[in-house]
Amino acid sequence: MSSPDLLETDDAGTDARAETTTDAASDTGAAASEAADANAAAATETADVDDAAAANPGACPVVDSFEQIGSRWRLVVLHELQNGEVRFNELKRSTDANARTLSRVLEDLQETGFVERRLEEDAPVATYYSLTPKGESLCPVFDEIEDWADEWLAACQE
Repeated sequence: MSSPDLLETDDAGTDARAETTTDAASDTGAAASEAADANAAAATETADVDDAAAANPGACPVVDSFEQIGSRWRLVVLHELQNGEVRFNELKRSTDANARTLSRVLEDLQETGFVERRLEEDAPVATYYSLTPKGESLCPVFDEIEDWADEWLAACQE
């Protein structure tokens, strides 16, 4: 018997391998299409930001500021560190962030100069995080945001 005679067939007598190949090709095409859509959306978002900056050059410092501190987790961590130096696990508990997310956020905040890290190598080893002077300069901003939230968000909840 030759190999073409050994083809698998389904109940209707069609070649099951051909259908599997077609399904795999359509899945690959769908994934490529989703990736292309995501890339197009990212390009559009970048173009929108560039257009907004070009239309209002005075907004550039605001946009740049939010790019450095504007993610949800960065704001949460910066806010938590206002009260002084905190150990990693304490920060993890108080922010309710998972360890991986918190590690990434803290690394980003260190790279941008908002947070400093101190390692205490005594037993048990402990890592502490605190605000740098650049990070501390955001404290009045957080106070203003809290005041605004007390006034305007409380009215929305009523």
